[in-house]
Amino acid sequence: MLRNLTRLSRTNLVKQINNNQSVRSYSAVSQTDIDNEPRFLECFKQFFDKAASLTNLKPGVLNNMKECTTVLRVEFPIKNDHGDVDIIAGYRAQHSHHRLPCKGGIRFSEEVDLQEVMALASLMTYKCAVVDVPFGGAKGGVRIDPKKYTVAQREKITRAYTLHLCQKNFIGPGLDVPAPDMGTGEQEMSWIRDTYQAFNTNDVDSMACVTGKPISGGGIRGRTEATGLGVFFGIREFLSYEEVLKKTGLTPGIKGKKIVIQGFGNVGYWAGKFFEQAGAKIVAVAEYNGAVYNPEGLNVDALHKYRLQHGSFLDFPGATNIVDSIKALELPCDILIPAALEKQITIANADKIQAKIIGEAANGPMTPRADEILNKKGVIIIPDLLLNAGGVTVSYFEWLKNLSHVRFGRLNKKWEESSKKLLLDFVESTTNKKLTDNERNIIIHGADEIDIVRSGLDSTMTVACEETRRTAIEKNTDYRSSALMNAINKIAIVYESSGNIFS
Repeated sequence: MLRNLTRLSRTNLVKQINNNQSVRSYSAVSQTDIDNEPRFLECFKQFFDKAASLTNLKPGVLNNMKECTTVLRVEFPIKNDHGDVDIIAGYRAQHSHHRLPCKGGIRFSEEVDLQEVMALASLMTYKCAVVDVPFGGAKGGVRIDPKKYTVAQREKITRAYTLHLCQKNFIGPGLDVPAPDMGTGEQEMSWIRDTYQAFNTNDVDSMACVTGKPISGGGIRGRTEATGLGVFFGIREFLSYEEVLKKTGLTPGIKGKKIVIQGFGNVGYWAGKFFEQAGAKIVAVAEYNGAVYNPEGLNVDALHKYRLQHGSFLDFPGATNIVDSIKALELPCDILIPAALEKQITIANADKIQAKIIGEAANGPMTPRADEILNKKGVIIIPDLLLNAGGVTVSYFEWLKNLSHVRFGRLNKKWEESSKKLLLDFVESTTNKKLTDNERNIIIHGADEIDIVRSGLDSTMTVACEETRRTAIEKNTDYRSSALMNAINKIAIVYESSGNIFS
């Protein structure tokens, strides 16, 4: 049986993975066990119940927090390329109104259904609370494969969906603010903003009805890479905690760590770039149609360009193919980053995973039974509601920018630079030491919008990670339960202060 890379060559390792031979056996798992794994919404509720049991809140309060407040389901027609009419289903779930507006992405996927958007909306509520973003949770989706539709058709679908949101009061700067998710991006957010503004011509804050927009359309610098950067900041923080290093046997810092990434969309790509820049080795990257592996490290940008040209990672120069991409999760590494879909780590493969740290960049990538297995093995799990909160954090910054109607840094950049210059001139004159022009420029530089955004994100993630760590130590529990517990208690305080408390 394989324990580490020193015992088998890279080729033999991948052959073993591709042949579906497990690294460690888990004979207690039956097909019935696998089939009985709960759906995404039930997974979240089980995690919630575990964390809720650690609080002193009354059952009525906890039950109110667990369920979605409002759900919308709509259907509308769209003509396809063959001249036929497709009936498109769209959803929007608002989990909590304890703070307004509600906040959450919109995904375009054939897998979208009601329970998925309800689960994601629930997760968003607690994600926002963990990082102290004052929003309630929401989520939306349209059940299509965006690749099967032209740009013009996707625009019609997006605008029709937005029209329903407008008519049912499911969108607005103070009501519900969508953002991009799987299958959507800046273009779809621009169409949503434009449609909303067409029906709300007197709303001076209409730009804030949606986030994730392009810069030219009211977006904010740093939003595109925000989730991936938040993943980097969160894992960096955990690699500085003494108890994490002791449990995993890892050294402090990112440099030299071997990382496997599942999912190479916006989140996985940017997370990989930041880890690579910090000196980590991205040893494997997986997508739905195959994975590649090289224990010496893969170049993130080269991989990205190769996939754009060839449609997959397979046969990437210098790497070994893993045809069944889910098997990449079982490769030996220091850090595993699932950044794809929910329920990728289940009872079927949890015991085969060799990572020392799992950083959940995706929403709901792990089932409760898998979580239990991995915690018993001593694996550090940094949960989704903490680790991938970078996107909603910077969306919050974009929302604030739209409401203030001014770019961050515009009012104070020159004043800051002038103040630094005066101070630097004084120091040089009193010390008789002159700095080079490059040194002066680095010191004097005033913060641009992206500097402010990244600084705010760094601070937010650092504080949230430390709060999660502290509660985990105090309650002697795992990090997912501690993060959820913190969020539950914060929301309960909002209910109690408003007089809206249940017994």
